[in-house]
Amino acid sequence: MIRQEIIDRVMQRRGRLHIYDRLDARRTALIVIDMQNAFVAKGAPVEVPAARDIVPAINRLAAELRKQRVPVIWVCHQNEAGGRDWERFFGGFVAPQNRNRAAQALTLGDPLQRLYPELNVAPGDLATTKNRYSALIGQSSPLGSMLKQHGIDTLLIAGTKTNVCCECTARDAMMLDYKVVMLSDCTAALSDEEHRATLENVIQQFGDVMSADEVLRILK
Repeated sequence: MIRQEIIDRVMQRRGRLHIYDRLDARRTALIVIDMQNAFVAKGAPVEVPAARDIVPAINRLAAELRKQRVPVIWVCHQNEAGGRDWERFFGGFVAPQNRNRAAQALTLGDPLQRLYPELNVAPGDLATTKNRYSALIGQSSPLGSMLKQHGIDTLLIAGTKTNVCCECTARDAMMLDYKVVMLSDCTAALSDEEHRATLENVIQQFGDVMSADEVLRILK
């Protein structure tokens, strides 16, 4: 999906397309972002239809990573009722007639706030919530503490939207000195153009971009 002109630019700058030719399974975690009903289910208030298409790829990758004892961490967005803890977003970016429905879908206890049921979650998986786009900014979530507790320095980013919560988390992760891999076939946006734009941003400045199969080949 990455345009040839971007590939050429990356090759000229660092001499190879991919940053990593080996990843340490002992230091790696799969971070699956916002794959909850509010974003994935048909007709949901903040639906990303393409997110349903990546469910099989996420399930397959997660199953393979568990065999190598790589933690799978499910990160769901969760706000206070009515979006009171993020009024600047709900008040400024969501039309009044849609605000209550969108905020309710991201509130603890609402069925739409739960993970999409076709995702395969294992008993040993980890889970947390965030209340900002990035799971690593400020006090948005406990993810940073979880990663330190498990000795993680490499993040495989999956989920939706590619160009919003996935990209924001990837950018902050890189700035916090994590190794970052954006999974091209395990992330989804509202359009191919937005999806590609993030992949091109990441591979140039914030991390690597690989498919699930490419990651599995270099994970040791």
